[in-house]
Amino acid sequence: MSSPLGGTSLDRLNSTAIFLPDAAAIADRINRGIAPVWIASGLFATFAALVLMMRHAGLTVDPRASSMISFYIAGALAIGARTLLPGSGWRHARIVSDCAEYYGLFTAIALMGAVSCYPVSALTQGYADAKLQAIDTVLHFDWVAWYGAVAGNRTLQALGTAAYRSIFVTPAVLLAYYAITAQRAEAHRFIFTFWFAAIVTLILFKFMPAVGPFSYLWHAPITYMPESELWQPDLIPQLRAHLVHVVDLGHLRGLVSAPSFHACAAILYAAAAWRVARLRWPLLAVNGAMLLSTPVEGTHYLADILIGMGVAVVALIVVHYALIVIRSRSTAAG
Repeated sequence: MSSPLGGTSLDRLNSTAIFLPDAAAIADRINRGIAPVWIASGLFATFAALVLMMRHAGLTVDPRASSMISFYIAGALAIGARTLLPGSGWRHARIVSDCAEYYGLFTAIALMGAVSCYPVSALTQGYADAKLQAIDTVLHFDWVAWYGAVAGNRTLQALGTAAYRSIFVTPAVLLAYYAITAQRAEAHRFIFTFWFAAIVTLILFKFMPAVGPFSYLWHAPITYMPESELWQPDLIPQLRAHLVHVVDLGHLRGLVSAPSFHACAAILYAAAAWRVARLRWPLLAVNGAMLLSTPVEGTHYLADILIGMGVAVVALIVVHYALIVIRSRSTAAG
């Protein structure tokens, strides 16, 4: 829970530390976050699973591609800042070092998730569009009407595009805040929840691939191309037929229709923002806008969005109780 000044319950525990030495020790153990060995193990397991899926789908990443240069530079800077700054004596060393760790972890997870869409797509069969559209019909959601409204309004197009692209704005703000306020445990909670939600999304995508409502429902001339464009109808069949062999990290395409990960992310971000009073309302507004932009700019059925939101709720609950177990064991061991 957030305090009136924007801190969490951990801040209140820290405030008692000057009076109670035991409280100081407990607060320190709680705020250490997840042990590095567990983070490293999780990253290795995720990467190993991705490599196996890529091999099975006949896909590879060209490490010499020009698009890889930016990733190499960013990775080197993050590793350098995380390993070299803590002992430098610079007054901002801890903040920058923590930022490097958090941004590095989040980027690695997001990148592996985006790449995983390709081999998972190759493993899919059929399309779930008819069922997803049937759910929308029951819910009285008219995607064609939403698209028509946006296609005929330049203001809605500009606002929707900006909102849809903001998916990495909230993590950047929150992770910087956690670094500045020395809330390592909260940063790890946020990253771990995002991680778990991405895995669940990919598992569900395997069983409900779709080309999306733009391809399935819109048969008139295209007067406005949404941000996510039309990649599923062409790229998914090519991946299934093993006609694609190299994944270009500089030109990754969104292939997951259901569950909508933009919708999932909006709920995860809103939940994290709610715990920070200083950032709560601006970030809620940003993610509310992103959620509203998702049907058209992400070419998603309402069913996609609801399933994505459900994934977020499950991830929040699972990670919450998982961290309680981890912290209780850490406290007992200490």
